[in-house]
Amino acid sequence: MPVAGRLADIRGKKPVLIACAALLMLGSLICALSTSLLPVLAGRVLQGLSMGYIPVAISFVRDIAPQRMKNAAIAAISATLGVGGALGLPIAAWLAEEFDWHVLFALPTALGVIVVALSAFALPHRAPEHAARLDLIGALGLAAGVVLVLVGVSKGNDWGWTSLLTLGCIAGGILVLIGWGAYELRHDDPLVDLRATARRPVLLTNIAAVLIGFGMMAQSIVVPQLLELPDSLDHGLGQSMLAAGLWMAPGGLMMLAFSPVSSRLLTALGGRRTLAIGALVLAVGYVFALFLMSSPWELMVASCIACAGVGIGYAAMPSLVMENSPSDEAGAAVGLNALMRSMGTTIAGAVMAIVLTSTTMSVGGAQLPTEAAFQLCFMIGAVAALAGAGVTLLIRRSSSVADN
Repeated sequence: MPVAGRLADIRGKKPVLIACAALLMLGSLICALSTSLLPVLAGRVLQGLSMGYIPVAISFVRDIAPQRMKNAAIAAISATLGVGGALGLPIAAWLAEEFDWHVLFALPTALGVIVVALSAFALPHRAPEHAARLDLIGALGLAAGVVLVLVGVSKGNDWGWTSLLTLGCIAGGILVLIGWGAYELRHDDPLVDLRATARRPVLLTNIAAVLIGFGMMAQSIVVPQLLELPDSLDHGLGQSMLAAGLWMAPGGLMMLAFSPVSSRLLTALGGRRTLAIGALVLAVGYVFALFLMSSPWELMVASCIACAGVGIGYAAMPSLVMENSPSDEAGAAVGLNALMRSMGTTIAGAVMAIVLTSTTMSVGGAQLPTEAAFQLCFMIGAVAALAGAGVTLLIRRSSSVADN
């Protein structure tokens, strides 16, 4: 995401958007045609590279939207993340249950073709105002450090948290990132301007992104498992994969419904307060989930509340970052913020896995999470969201550097 953002700052937003959409299409096509694991992994890597589309699209708002419409545009683009998830969950579940798994990748291949065409013919091109070049060594260093850390975190529960492989990945990634940071500080044209990133508003917004990303992913992991748990258990709801996707779909649509609300809050209260409100609403959703676990519709209500908070927060984060970043670094800054959010979701996956596998009960020879494990997950999600709100409130409004 930061690499795509920096390329957009250097080459212009439109070419990078087209390239990201093409990577989505190509990666999906490779997976759809694959019959073994390695090509699928290669296709998934290309799909992952296409995720740079999102922060670049958000930063594009600064170039093409009138001032009076920028908040609404940012909120709308951020809301599409929820809409995609809302539609993707039940559709993917239906395809997985009714068809061959290759169809799961054939659909995004077709969608990728549409996105490439729309990006090429519907978007205007704005040439960058500042000449620069891509910091290839910085890009490779950031990729290596982040991948090592996230692989160690995401696989720690399988490999063992005290295993040499887990500790080696995490420690090695941290060392690489420290070296990367030292290199970036000495570079004349770095991939990420760490001095700008260290400004209090941007730094605290990125920390909040980790916490709110954690809060968002926690419910995305826990709620489906609770819905699909056998109803022979007191806390199991016995839903099929398709039914679970349908119960969760309204939460994603709630993000779209709250897009106008996010826009009005950004205009009336600014990014700091809007982000804090989003985090608080997310925490309230988890508190509701603690007491609404006995039926699918109750979990749907709690999920809708949590997703409303996510929708509000996701619109505020890029606004805060762009407000406090130079215009020629907006893409990279928003990309780094998106990366921080993704790191929060990865950490959430690891933490939720630890909790759900540490308190289990034996059912038919299988170890399944207890009700207390799910409740603890909801409490952790609430604490993370509240911490995100607290960090956000520490941000102090600074003079805009957007045009510096």
